[in-house]
Amino acid sequence: MKKSILALAVCGLLQTVNASADESDSFFDAISDGNSNLMLRYRYEFVDQDGFNFNANASTLLTRLNYKTKAYNGFTFFIEADNVTEVFGDNYNSGAGNSPGNTRYPVVADPQGTEINQAWFNYAFNEGSGVKVGRQRILLDNQRFVGGVGWRQNEQTYDAISGSFDISGSKLFVAYVDKVNRIFGDDVAAGNHDNSTVLANWSNNFDDLGKLTVYYYDIDNKDAAAFSTATFGAKFAGKMNAFNYGIEYATQNDAHNNPVNYTANYYRFDGGYKLDAATIYTGYEVLEGDRNNAGSAFRTPLATLHAFNGWADKFLGTPADGIEDFFIGAKGSVNGFKWNALYHDFSAQDSSRDLGTEFDFSIAHKVNKNVSLLLKGAFYNADTHATDTTKVWFMVTSKF
Repeated sequence: MKKSILALAVCGLLQTVNASADESDSFFDAISDGNSNLMLRYRYEFVDQDGFNFNANASTLLTRLNYKTKAYNGFTFFIEADNVTEVFGDNYNSGAGNSPGNTRYPVVADPQGTEINQAWFNYAFNEGSGVKVGRQRILLDNQRFVGGVGWRQNEQTYDAISGSFDISGSKLFVAYVDKVNRIFGDDVAAGNHDNSTVLANWSNNFDDLGKLTVYYYDIDNKDAAAFSTATFGAKFAGKMNAFNYGIEYATQNDAHNNPVNYTANYYRFDGGYKLDAATIYTGYEVLEGDRNNAGSAFRTPLATLHAFNGWADKFLGTPADGIEDFFIGAKGSVNGFKWNALYHDFSAQDSSRDLGTEFDFSIAHKVNKNVSLLLKGAFYNADTHATDTTKVWFMVTSKF
């Protein structure tokens, strides 16, 4: 049924091919004129977490090589291979059973391994519209619901057929996902989840008013029943002079093989004001829970979770009694250094529990067009949730 819906959407939107002026004249030219890229990302991650006698010291190198053909008759092929290697020691637990001998250390979810990160064919039938088949990135909106977890060394990608369409200025994305290739890699069961998932996301800009996004994500996870959910939501974001704002609401219920019958809601409010030297921003995010019905909390199993509810990653799963996250921060740029400082106050949505506070900061600098540096820290102070945790990262990225 889901495949039929996707096929009808694609077929109904296909239009006559308009060959691009920069397309190759032949199949062989498309291959020989293609582009390749190399990316090296070294990262050191330190974790001091209460409850562990040893600190984690993860020193890893991500090597990413990709190649993309030039377009020929609307078709493009892309392939990308990743390798994650431990360098200068392996004093950390890479998670999900990847390093059973290192459970005395806190988790740093960067397992070693080599994988095909992406491999897809794309058919563009007009500018802004096309169909992609194969292993691919799917990054929707701010990645709160569907993302690539690009912060981790092993990225999350999707085996899927997807369509992107430009319809009179509005944007429609639809996809059928057969498998989610998660950050834990191919060597453990948690690394790959079979799915029969449908994603739909529509957006439109309304002149100077702002952008409206409406989405529906029907997740059917064959390997993790608790992840099977149906989520419908909408977001509106706009800007008035130096002030920007956003408001979002979503409702979620159990779906498919999920053993728990529930409904939960999601709310988010954002505001920011740009000054001469910095931008001040704040927000309030709520993921509902039910302390009397285990497994009924609002969840986002395909999200880039590191970007939300604190960089210390203490809320990768929503607490049973939900979460309320009030945050305030400031960001700016000085002499080529981009900085960001952020404070979170966490509390439970369906109880009186205090879930702790967190302070995060980052400083980034682009040395030249090929090399960039990042220093980043997260300091979580627990109350009735998890344990005190300090994380510090240093990262060097080179692209060629």
